[in-house]
Amino acid sequence: MASSRDSSSHWTPKQNKLFEKALAVYDKDTPDRWQKVAAAVGEKSAEEVRRHYEILVTDLMYIESGQIPIPNYKSTGRNRR
Repeated sequence: MASSRDSSSHWTPKQNKLFEKALAVYDKDTPDRWQKVAAAVGEKSAEEVRRHYEILVTDLMYIESGQIPIPNYKSTGRNRR
């Protein structure tokens, strides 16, 4: 398992946004989903984006079950949606 200091495990805010957008385009039924998501993100392999997704799903499961509080993100004062 890669450590959190491994450069391949670091995700920039821009990469995370590209990842989120790609997940909206390529759903679970998309052939070669992880390759397509990786191509949309850039600089990440299909395995890296698949693992990033698994971590996201696990985090959401813990948050929704009340085991982890919802993070208190700093507001930028702008709605970025």
